[in-house]
Amino acid sequence: MTRIIADISVSLDGFVAGPDPDPDNGLGAGGEALHTWAFSDDPDDRRILREATARSGAVVLGRRLFDVVDGPKGWNDDSGYGAGEVGKPAFVVVTSTPPESVRLTDLDWTFVTSGLPDAVAAARERAEAASSQRGEELDVVIMGGGATIGSALDAGLVDVLTLHLAPVVLGAGTPLFTGGTRRTLVRRSVTATSTATHLTYDLVDDVAGRLGSAGV
Repeated sequence: MTRIIADISVSLDGFVAGPDPDPDNGLGAGGEALHTWAFSDDPDDRRILREATARSGAVVLGRRLFDVVDGPKGWNDDSGYGAGEVGKPAFVVVTSTPPESVRLTDLDWTFVTSGLPDAVAAARERAEAASSQRGEELDVVIMGGGATIGSALDAGLVDVLTLHLAPVVLGAGTPLFTGGTRRTLVRRSVTATSTATHLTYDLVDDVAGRLGSAGV
């Protein structure tokens, strides 16, 4: 069964981008440190990146992140999705209005204007089609930004949460969590390298939380 995986790098103080992000500097001031692990030569960092991107059947991102990666200082042959570790999965962008043009025309873009649940559903269809072609189970990856992942968690759309915890304190920036729906997570794996602590959690129904709120 196709899994929906939210995957993002985060600082020790909970930020997924530094202060003042913009299309020319999408990660904000100091935010590049969050992704040092993705360009590391550490064998565990390389394995985690390789295995995760190899399982990507489709990728979901928000419009703000799309504007960054498709901008003039965005992705290129050296810094695209998976940094050369994988082929090119389908990309699904949740947006209110499709862009007038796309710079990265060699990628498969789908723009969904009817909300995040429909974008995830479209990505699932693409991932399932890719799974049939390749003869293996592939995932849908929600890569961000932080607001998109937060909304997906609140809506109960996520099966697995993967965090790449960078050893940096940004002090300010774009937070990953700003409140929202209570969720229970079960840790499935943890791998520590010199550049990040890679954490994987399964999302489970918060039965205890629901019973408590009902006075049971």
